[in-house]
Formats: sequence, structure tokens, C-alpha cells
Amino acid sequence: MENNNEDLELYVFSDEDGNDVNVQVLDYFYYNGDEYAVMTELAEGQEPRTEEGGDEEYPEIFFMKVVPVDEENVEFEPVDDELGDKLFEIVNSEFDDEEDGE
Repeated sequence: MENNNEDLELYVFSDEDGNDVNVQVLDYFYYNGDEYAVMTELAEGQEPRTEEGGDEEYPEIFFMKVVPVDEENVEFEPVDDELGDKLFEIVNSEFDDEEDGE
């Protein structure tokens, strides 16, 4: 995994076939004492999302557990489907609250 741009939090992961996958971290949050990252895969040629947002939709989001390696570095670990569903509910609920102005 390689961080290509610290400001936008872009990473290159390798998939199970050894292909490079461009990923952007959209947000971080804590659940049950663990930190998780909300991520999306960037399609080839797709621009990363910025603070200004944009109308372009991401194909999907997924979650990775953030595991500190040392004071400056972290690793990302996949979460199982059941936990991923729960994390999606949490993030979706928080997004709905922001949309409602709460």
C-alpha cells in the first residue's frame, strides 16, 4: 500500500490478482474503540473527491480497520461482511443526520 497524496489520502492497494487499485479515504470514525476508514475505489481516470464535493457518485464505499504500525504509519485491514453492514448503517445514519441539519 502506498500513499500517493497525503492531503487527499489516496492509496494504491493490490488486489488478490496483484493488480493496482486506486483508493481514496473519504472519512475516519471510531466504533467500539476501533478506528475505521470509509474508502472508495477510484475508477480509471476518475478524479478524487475534494472538500468542495461534486456531483459525481462513487461506485461503492467500503470499510477498513485502521491498525497503527508505529507513531506515523498505519495499515488497513478488511472487515467482515457483518461488521461492514453495521458500519454502513452507522455512517449512513450520521450522513442522514447531517443532511437534516442536526
